Amino acid sequence: MSDDTFPAKPLREVVLVSGTSGSGKSVALHALEDAGFFCVDNLPPELLPQFLRLEAERDRHVAIAVDVRTAGSLPRLVTMLPQLRSEGVAIRPLFLDATTNTLLRRFSETRRPHPLTKRAADAGQPQPALVEAIEIERELLAGLREVSTVIDTSELRPAVLRSWIRDLVGARPGGLTLVFESFAFKHGVPLDADFVFDVRVLPNPYYIRELRPLTGRDAPVADYLHAQPEATDMLEQIEAFLRRWLPAFEDDQRSYLTVAIGCTGGQHRSVYLVETLAQRFAGHGAVLRRHRELDASA
Repeated sequence: MSDDTFPAKPLREVVLVSGTSGSGKSVALHALEDAGFFCVDNLPPELLPQFLRLEAERDRHVAIAVDVRTAGSLPRLVTMLPQLRSEGVAIRPLFLDATTNTLLRRFSETRRPHPLTKRAADAGQPQPALVEAIEIERELLAGLREVSTVIDTSELRPAVLRSWIRDLVGARPGGLTLVFESFAFKHGVPLDADFVFDVRVLPNPYYIRELRPLTGRDAPVADYLHAQPEATDMLEQIEAFLRRWLPAFEDDQRSYLTVAIGCTGGQHRSVYLVETLAQRFAGHGAVLRRHRELDASA
């Protein structure tokens, strides 16, 4: 075996975790460790090929975290991913993100310095304000975000993020994993959405007293919406759109496609549509369902 090739025995799986500082990368890495992954934090990207060649001799799942502390090497990492895949490495890049306001609040609560602020201080340079450091970091990580599956952690408690991470890595490798996610527009559109459908125009079960405390997963709410012609039309049109374009995304070698369905409170209509669409696409292969607001309040 030369130094430029991987052994014939492929790696079981490699998850590459990155994202903005304060978005929950440590929580994600701990979740992967609990799931049986061998985890390495802040591996310099230029060492990734050599590390993976060593790991190919072992029979274990691997998770690697990279962040802005190795900013100078990140562009090389982006171009490295397709090369690794062509050599048989099953690599899944995950990118954790959150809104700027959420990141500001988290840094304020933990009183930790932002890595770019600390780096400037260590180099004796003027320190950027926290909000400036966050925006600079977004620019530095933009290329990596573009080629990764994005998880918006803005509204997630650590326990929910751990659950979502386990669901993602538990989906079968290869092919396209279809993610249906419900959300409330009043809390913002998920940053990880590839498609967003607004179902606030549908009749709202919230205004029916006996349905108000229930959710779209409960039979009375599902029966009510199933009887509404507008809801049936919306479901059929979203389904037809996805069935038309899913093959194109699969041909484009996409690993994940997140379809976000939003209503006012993320409790009834969006939840019902996510549950129904997930059932209709169950034969597609790997299908995940998320309910951002319901998961956050559980």
